[in-house]
Amino acid sequence: LWPWLLASSGLSALLQLVTLPFFPDSPSYLLIQKGNEEACRKAIRKLWGEGDHQAEIDDIMKEKGAMASTKTLRVLEVIKERSLRWQLYILMTVMTTLQLCGINAIYFYSFEVFHTAKFEGYLIPYVSLGVGLCECLSSILCSTLIDRFGRKVLLWGGYLLMCSVLALLTMTLSLQHQFFWMHYFSVILIFLFVVFYGIGP
Repeated sequence: LWPWLLASSGLSALLQLVTLPFFPDSPSYLLIQKGNEEACRKAIRKLWGEGDHQAEIDDIMKEKGAMASTKTLRVLEVIKERSLRWQLYILMTVMTTLQLCGINAIYFYSFEVFHTAKFEGYLIPYVSLGVGLCECLSSILCSTLIDRFGRKVLLWGGYLLMCSVLALLTMTLSLQHQFFWMHYFSVILIFLFVVFYGIGP
């Protein structure tokens, strides 16, 4: 079944390959990058239907003017620019914590945890698939929560909950040979960790 599941991702790629040539180019790309106002109007009509879309074109022209007055910096110039230093630190911190948050370890060792929890061998791939589905659904949920709570709250809350789950998971894995029900608690914690990862970072 796994080869078919892996191959199924090629269907979406094939669908995009076939349908993308029929989609219009971005109006802002056509006007800002290409400087082709007629093609921009045509793309807008194709996307939003017939009508007066001058307000949208004016907005794109304002964006073009703002971009023209903005200096493009090279990587070394961004690093040396003092006014951008805090943004750079924040970006580096977020990217580093994202890589070191433990999600890869969870995915790597989940099979062993499921096996230790006495799941049948043929069921473990489906449980692993459920873990991936949890991440997908929690990412969709995050897109609805981010407007209400903001990125900062979701990041702090997500990392705090993930740390708590990892601490509990360490405890349950250490005690799994003393209490039979600890195996199942570990499985629940894996699912919770993935959900918090999808909602937060």
